Amino acid sequence: MALSLTVLGTGSPIPDPNRAGSAQLVRSDAATVLVDAGRAVVMRLAAAGVLPPMLDTVLLTHLHSDHICGLNDIITTHWVMSPVTTELHVRGPVGTRRVVDGILAMLALDIGYRLDHHDDLIAPPKVVVHELTDGESLIIGDLAVTAHATEHRPVEPTLGYRIEHPDGTIALAGDTIPCPGLDRLCEDADVYVQTVIRDDLIALIPSARLRDVIDYHSTVAQAGETADRNRVGRLVFTHYVPGRAPGDDDAWIAPAAAHYAGPIDLADDLHRIDLAV
Repeated sequence: MALSLTVLGTGSPIPDPNRAGSAQLVRSDAATVLVDAGRAVVMRLAAAGVLPPMLDTVLLTHLHSDHICGLNDIITTHWVMSPVTTELHVRGPVGTRRVVDGILAMLALDIGYRLDHHDDLIAPPKVVVHELTDGESLIIGDLAVTAHATEHRPVEPTLGYRIEHPDGTIALAGDTIPCPGLDRLCEDADVYVQTVIRDDLIALIPSARLRDVIDYHSTVAQAGETADRNRVGRLVFTHYVPGRAPGDDDAWIAPAAAHYAGPIDLADDLHRIDLAV
């Protein structure tokens, strides 16, 4: 298998029947890692050939609802499908423990029903939470993961994840504007995944709430600048705001290509990239 990245969900908070919520899957010979858990994440995992009990860890970039609303499904499915009591490790920024505690409280009735009904379920879900800070590193199987602080205020803290393996380096930025932490995350990465907006289109929409997203997400042009500045091998777009219209691909690529000469992928759900030396 070597190292692979699958962009499971490429949608945004705006509902789209063809795009699940934010989630990426990184797999190697010794690790299976989910980054973010947006809507329909378990369905997309299944389509990629992975079930929740197969996950070594879940990494959260930040605690906006569109990046975590599928975490309850991960927790429940991991618990019910595991033949023995198994820990689910969830890692994310400060605040992750509060979110997981809230999810478990929300699931309390369901957990009780299942414990009462199934004799072989002898304990509730065991979720182990690790709250990460800027620069913290960990080893997951054959993957070296480093958390880097990003900039998505007033959402804070937020993290991106740099995942290194002998076959390549993947930078998963999450929601952020350009900042020093993003540069450290992306430096010389083989693949850089960035959530993006088209500020030119959003500025035309008569909704102040939607126009507000411009000041805390990377535009496609900024993503191109970041990729060029940090000598990235491949730039991958996801989390499109507003949604991509059919036949509009060139308009999404051009602002980034004006700054970055490398390959640019407009990811759809289940877009997969295999890395190998």
